[in-house]
Amino acid sequence: MVPIRRFIAAFFAFLFAAGVLCSHAQVVPSANRGKFSLTAGGLGSVFQPDYAGLGEPETSPQRLYGAGAFVDLKFTHWIQIEAEGRWLRFNTFNGIDEDTYLAGPRLPIHRFRFFGATPYVKALAGYGRMTFENKHGWGRYTAVAYGGGVDFRVTKRISARLPDFEYQQWPNWSEGTKKSYTLWPYGLSVGVSYRILGRP
Repeated sequence: MVPIRRFIAAFFAFLFAAGVLCSHAQVVPSANRGKFSLTAGGLGSVFQPDYAGLGEPETSPQRLYGAGAFVDLKFTHWIQIEAEGRWLRFNTFNGIDEDTYLAGPRLPIHRFRFFGATPYVKALAGYGRMTFENKHGWGRYTAVAYGGGVDFRVTKRISARLPDFEYQQWPNWSEGTKKSYTLWPYGLSVGVSYRILGRP
C-alpha cells in the first residue's frame, strides 16, 4: 500500500510542477489579464478513509460517500484559489466518518477550446474532522490535499467537473492515544459548477 501512496503523491507533485513551469513559459495576452471570476459548485464524492478502527491507519472495507461544495476565485488565468468543504457521512464502517475543510492554489494546466476542457492541479490545506468507531468520540486534525481533475464547459456559465481526484495527508493523527500516525485518505468526486461573476 505504501508504494502506491508514494507513487500517487509523486505523480501529483510532478503534475503541479509541470503546471508551474507551463505558467512561467507562456506569455499571457493582455486580453486575459485581470479576468476576475467567482464560481461555486457542488460535488458527490467517494473516498477511502484509511481508517477501520482500533486506533491505527488501515484500509477500510467500506468506502465513504458524501457531498461537498467548492468555490473558485480566479484573479488571472494563472492565479486562482479554491476552497472546498466535503462531508463524507454515508456508507460508514462502524460509524466512522470524515469531513474536510480545505483551501489553496488551483493551477490550470491547459485550456482545450475545442473540447471545452481545462485540466488542473491543486494543493490545498486546512483541517479534517473524524468521528471514531461506534460514535464514541471525534477529533480535528491538520489536513493537506494534493489533487487534480478536469472541468468541462457545458454553457457560458455552467461547467461539469469530471472527475476530481484528491489524495489527502493527515499528519499527527491519533485516536486519543500518545502515539501519532499519518492518515492517507483518497477519493474521487464529480460535480457541477456555476460561474456567478466574471468572465471564463
